[in-house]
Amino acid sequence: MLGQDAIARWRDQIRAARADHTALLIQGSGSKRFLGPAKHVPMQLIDTRDHHGIVHYDPTELVLTARAGTSLALIEAALAEHRQMLAFEPPHLGPGATLGGAVASGLAGPRRPWAGAVRDFVLGCRLVDAEGELLRFGGEVMKNVAGYDLSRLMAGSYGSLALIADVSLKVLPVPRARKNLSLAMNASQALQALAQWRQTPLPLSAACHDGQRLHLRLEGGEGSVADAALHLGGEPLDEGFWQALNEQRHRFFASGPVWRLALPPGCPELALPGQQWLDWGGCQRWLCSDEPAQRILQAAKEAGGHARPWRNVPGQVPHALEPRLVPLHQRLKAAFDPHGVFNPGWLHPEV
Repeated sequence: MLGQDAIARWRDQIRAARADHTALLIQGSGSKRFLGPAKHVPMQLIDTRDHHGIVHYDPTELVLTARAGTSLALIEAALAEHRQMLAFEPPHLGPGATLGGAVASGLAGPRRPWAGAVRDFVLGCRLVDAEGELLRFGGEVMKNVAGYDLSRLMAGSYGSLALIADVSLKVLPVPRARKNLSLAMNASQALQALAQWRQTPLPLSAACHDGQRLHLRLEGGEGSVADAALHLGGEPLDEGFWQALNEQRHRFFASGPVWRLALPPGCPELALPGQQWLDWGGCQRWLCSDEPAQRILQAAKEAGGHARPWRNVPGQVPHALEPRLVPLHQRLKAAFDPHGVFNPGWLHPEV
């Protein structure tokens, strides 16, 4: 079978790389390649697309298990037939995006603050470790382990800890009703309104301010969505706005150096030159600016968050980890991949 043949081949390749002190690049379609290190280290490719297909899907149990090389488009199409979805809205960011890349990058879409992060939906996985051994963590139900579930460490690990073979995910039903609204208010007013709405049962599932207007998505039961839309007012917003935001097809993302900032809820606008978009209700900010990198990093740190270069930033690095976190990631890397075989430098230059 294709899946078993791929795993057997991967195990041999990993053992050979360890013996030859060669690094391996784990990659699916390469849609997230721009997030990797600016300096390319010679690496042998492991193409996860050799290992693809939905292994198990039970709509009644809201659980799907698929191989790492399975395309997100195929998974989303299978879920749509049963009016279900990946609630964390993984961005594709390119054709052929795979499930393994979605989990390894840990990227989530506009629904993230209200539904949860990628790791919150990972129930279990099979991994090939740096010794070439096939391991299983977690399972296909929410209550499956005692202690910390190591499978969730794979979310956001950028392939630096192990090679993901299969992943089991919790899926959710598509909401019965949805409305998209656009309200005329500046960024400061939007942040104040969002802070107030956090204390209410409004059925929000996305909120983004594009520098001029606040865009909202309401999802839930038909009655609650209709009542919320009537209360909030505003103008109708095209459904395509959210997909274009998630896939970064808006002109903003191609207009210059783009940074991604993660900030605490309610954080006021940062005094930085350039254009800012407030995503995730203000907790994720997109900044297009020619300001020096150190100034942007420092401003985010002073606000209680962090920043990382995203696109077209000179001297781009994969992650701007706080110095106190680097030793923790180094210990994790040493425990999972002591030979430094998997995606060296992807998580951080020192990992």
